[in-house]
Amino acid sequence: MSDTPKSKDPMAVSRRAMMAGSAAFGAALFAPSTLLAQDYPTAEVNVTGLAVTDTTVTVGILHSVTGTMAISETGSVQAEKLAIAQINEMGGVLGRQIEVIQEDGASDWPTFAEKARKLLVSDKVPAVMGCWTSASRKAVLPVFEQNNGFLYYPTFYEGLEQSPNVIYTGQEATQQIIAGLDWVKETKGANSFYLLGSDYIWPRTSNKIARTHIEQFLGGEVVGEDYYPLGHTQFNSVINKIRLRRPDVIYAIVVGGSNVAFYKQLKAAGINMTEEDPILLTISVTEDEILGIGGENMEGAYACMKYFQSLDNPNNIAFVEAFKEMWGEDIVIGDVTQAAYLGPWLWKAAVEKAGSFDVDKVREAQVGIELDTAPEGYVKVHENHHLWSKTRVGLAKADGQYEVVFETAELVEPNPFPEGYQ
Repeated sequence: MSDTPKSKDPMAVSRRAMMAGSAAFGAALFAPSTLLAQDYPTAEVNVTGLAVTDTTVTVGILHSVTGTMAISETGSVQAEKLAIAQINEMGGVLGRQIEVIQEDGASDWPTFAEKARKLLVSDKVPAVMGCWTSASRKAVLPVFEQNNGFLYYPTFYEGLEQSPNVIYTGQEATQQIIAGLDWVKETKGANSFYLLGSDYIWPRTSNKIARTHIEQFLGGEVVGEDYYPLGHTQFNSVINKIRLRRPDVIYAIVVGGSNVAFYKQLKAAGINMTEEDPILLTISVTEDEILGIGGENMEGAYACMKYFQSLDNPNNIAFVEAFKEMWGEDIVIGDVTQAAYLGPWLWKAAVEKAGSFDVDKVREAQVGIELDTAPEGYVKVHENHHLWSKTRVGLAKADGQYEVVFETAELVEPNPFPEGYQ
């Protein structure tokens, strides 16, 4: 996928796309009037020497657009650029147009740290939208905390973290892992699980939480657990083990380009996710990854996330229309892509609530910010810097989309440090 829109200007957006998206967000959040820069003098709204002028404010985007994680992170870049373009069409932030410095983490954690330092120290951006894997987030976290930067992190993750310098717009473990395992136990009667993941922080920590929940709270059994390096493409040996042990559920947390090989090889081995096969439940395959995997190789699998492109609500319909208008009709939108889209809007809301671009003031203003216009539905920033949100389960279809088969009745409160799972 390309991260450059159809227009030659990478921040350009058509009037139709702007109207489709900003109508959903702007009217509810930022009415009744556009804020003017002259009412917010730079000397007053930028006392810490950030990249703010009388007419512009520069933010950072830091994702992998090369390497094995590009298949997953490109959508985040696209979503963030769409949100920024729509915000600029509405008048910007405190009357200033948003400019972007984009850096490539290149699927390499030291590179993420290096680029984060550049954005904060050299470019002096007041906010960065970025990272995908927990490894990349852990790599940049000391940089943000030492330099008092502000990161909007869009990926569902393992929890067990809370930083004053990060807003986590994806779900943490209690909102995704535990809720998904409860669903497959209650609705499918699942008792035995095979845990499979890529070999880094998020899959290992997530599966530690999953194992604890399966064994101690669900009375189930883990019959196998394996990990493979990022970019790994040979899964036949573990597929053979799965076939021999016949778990009720394959719990898959494979990420990036490895997903393409895994699901194709799973199908080639005769595991077609029919009633006779183990249930496949993933928390890592969004519509973005299915685009590379192929819908025919994912059909019948389940995913537990907070957002699916197929959600039928006015906010999401407007968002999908705007996204396709900017990036092309064949584009797809996954959970992390939608969570990335929230970042610039949450930052704008906090800046304008604070009346300042300075990080300490924005941080204080961010807690309690509500969006009832998010594509996923109503969300709110918790004091622990995560979002209240619903949990949903989707059934993968041959066309590459998910059919929503379950959602929680209420928002799930984020709890990044659940008792008994640490």
